[in-house]
Amino acid sequence: MDIKIIGSGCADCDKLYANMEEAIRLTGVTATLGRVEDLVEMVKLGVMTTPSVTINGKLVVSARVAKVEKLVEILKENM
Repeated sequence: MDIKIIGSGCADCDKLYANMEEAIRLTGVTATLGRVEDLVEMVKLGVMTTPSVTINGKLVVSARVAKVEKLVEILKENM
């Protein structure tokens, strides 16, 4: 599973990254977690609001810091 946290590196982006790390740990999924902070790359991905999350190229969270519990649900749906 390829997961990307998309945002400019702000505090909300950092919190979302940490929440996703915890969700991955709780679910035990095998995932590659990365960040996209470059504006050009964000536009290429079709993301206009941050922080956001993509899983395998699909936008699953947009313009908010999702809680760990919600991210666990999203991970399970995308397994």
